[in-house]
Amino acid sequence: MNKSELIVALAQKAELSKKDAEKALAAFVDVVTETLKAGDKVQLVGFGTFESKERPARTARNPRTGEEITIAASKTASFKVGKALKDSIN
Repeated sequence: MNKSELIVALAQKAELSKKDAEKALAAFVDVVTETLKAGDKVQLVGFGTFESKERPARTARNPRTGEEITIAASKTASFKVGKALKDSIN
């Protein structure tokens, strides 16, 4: 499912116009993004948790040349599936 298909599905499920569903989805994505940037997490009980995690700096090897390179520390977003969602899929 891509973004436009998700908007159509949201509009039908919530009985909204496509325009309102698109605004709601955009607002959700913006709020989650801003929250993760601030270092907080978004927890939706039964669905899952969005959080940012730190990746420490590390050394790796360039597979082409064999030269060691340093990969800088970074942040990444992660999603942990909630129990209710996991149970409904299985």
